[in-house]
This record gives sequence, structure tokens and C-alpha cells, in this order.
Amino acid sequence: MKTHAVSFFALLMTAMVAISCSGDKKFSYSGNPLIRDKFTADPAPLVYDGRLYLYVGHDEFYEDQDTASGGREFNITEWLCYSTSDMKTWTDHGSVLKPTDFSWAVGEAWASQVVERNGKFYYYTTVQGGGQYTGKAIGVAVSDSPTGPFTDAIGRPLVDDKMTSNGERGWWNDIDPTVLIDDDGTAWLCWGNGTCFIARLKDNMIELDGDIMVIDLPRYVEGPWLHKRGDMYYLTYASMGKGRENISYATADRMGDKWEYRGELTGMAENSFTIHPGIAEFNGEWYLFYHNAVLSLDGHDGAIGRRSVCFDKLYYNPDGTMKPVVQTR
Repeated sequence: MKTHAVSFFALLMTAMVAISCSGDKKFSYSGNPLIRDKFTADPAPLVYDGRLYLYVGHDEFYEDQDTASGGREFNITEWLCYSTSDMKTWTDHGSVLKPTDFSWAVGEAWASQVVERNGKFYYYTTVQGGGQYTGKAIGVAVSDSPTGPFTDAIGRPLVDDKMTSNGERGWWNDIDPTVLIDDDGTAWLCWGNGTCFIARLKDNMIELDGDIMVIDLPRYVEGPWLHKRGDMYYLTYASMGKGRENISYATADRMGDKWEYRGELTGMAENSFTIHPGIAEFNGEWYLFYHNAVLSLDGHDGAIGRRSVCFDKLYYNPDGTMKPVVQTR
């Protein structure tokens, strides 16, 4: 018995050390917001190998943040990853990518999405270009694991300001990438602020394949998200509501630049000008991820640059349209 007790104690200590060394910690979902120890934004779910991985931007407070304007209210210096097998117990995997991991960028992290193809994980994200790359740009990083480490895949932007027309938002055009890999293997990249762009990706996932097209969507602002259910394609996005963003969506029977507007999916996010959709099916249920700004942390209330990620179940009508989602607390 003594030997067994010693062996059990040794195994327990080994397990505790392994958990400590991994840096991963667990927490339980207890209602929205999902993440309570950090300000987080722009949720992007990925389902892989029986787990749902959730990638978010880490909104960080800095002095004089509340008097900043023109986009400087936001201060995302890293992207974080969380995962779950049941939507109840979550694992915090910490920081998996930073804008400084792109040598051609000069900071200002924005929304992202991760997709898997052939055992590789591709992290499409937004940073501020530096040097010859002016304005916002879309970079792509790659890893052999959904939790990283991710490294710059091509050493330059996948999309930069010279590749798109300076439309309604000018140098803010190229933000918020979303990627859909269709059933036939064709990969599509969609992005944009003020103007919604879409283009095919080559099989290598790090080059555009053909022309960049523009999608005409009512009240489109930013934050597009592509997903497919059955034979229907969905393009969900942040649209302009009454002074703040809400979420609207369109559908199509094939990918491309022609979409049918279907209306609003949510109202405006509480206390937040922005909102950003992320949609995934997991364990037989559909979920809508988004952010609001209701969390208070370390004496700082939620604000335009201090947001909090949430999720609610998503339901569909018999004709394939999505039922409006009521945001819960």
C-alpha cells in the first residue's frame, strides 16, 4: 500500500507539473460573457478533431485610451486561443500569435480567422502594414497545431492596400478576413471595411487565385463571416444599425459576388459600437459568437476598445434562413 501511495503521489505531482508547465488553465462557462479575466473581441471558431477552438483578439487597456479616437481606441497586441469539447469546460491556451510576428507590420492587430487544410492551420488576420505596405493589410501565418506556434507564411501581406480600390473606407479597406473551404476543395477569402471583397485562394492557401470581386450588401460595414449549411452559403457581417453596428446576413446558392440579403440576425451589441460574428456547428448544435462591452475588469468598464466575447445558440428556419438571435447575459 505504501508503494502504491507513493506511486500515486508521484503520478499526481507529475500531472500537476505538466499542467503548470503547459501554461494552459481551465474555466467553466457560466453565462455571457464567456471570458471574464481579459477583454476579448472578434471571436473566430474552428472545429477540429472533436474540439472547438476559439480565436480572439486581446483588447488591452492603456492610459488615455478613453480619450483616443480614429481607431486608436483599440489596442490588440496579441491573439489568444481557447478550446472546449463540450461548450462548458474551456481551456485557455494563451497567446498564439502577435502582430510583431509579421516583420513587415507595425502593429494594430484586428480580426482574424483560422482554418485547417491538409493538417496545416492557416491564421488569416489584420495588421497595420509598414514600409512599402501602407494601410491595413491581411497577413497569413501557419502552424502544424491549432494552438500554434504560428509563423508568417509568406513574409509579406496576402492582401495590401495597393491591391484593392480605395473605396468608402480608403486605407481601412483590407481588414477582417474570413475563409471558407468549399466541399469541392475551392477556398475563398472574403474581407473588407466599407467595401466587401471576395476572391479565390490557390490550393496552397497563401496566394490569391484570380480577380478580387466586390459584393454589394446593404448597410455593410465590416466583419464578414462565411459558412455553409447544406447547399446554402451564408455571408454574415457587421451592418450599420441606429448609431451602432448590428449583424445582418445574405445567402447564395453558389460562391461568388451575387448574394441575396436576408435581413438582420441580431440587434446591436450592448455598450459596444462594433460587433463581429463567428459561426460554427459543433456537437450537433449551431452557435453564433460575437462580442459586446459589458465586462468590467480591474476597475475599467467595457468600452469601444474593451470588449467581451459571448456566444448563443443559432437556429434555422425550414427554408434555410437563420432565426434572429437574442443576445443573452
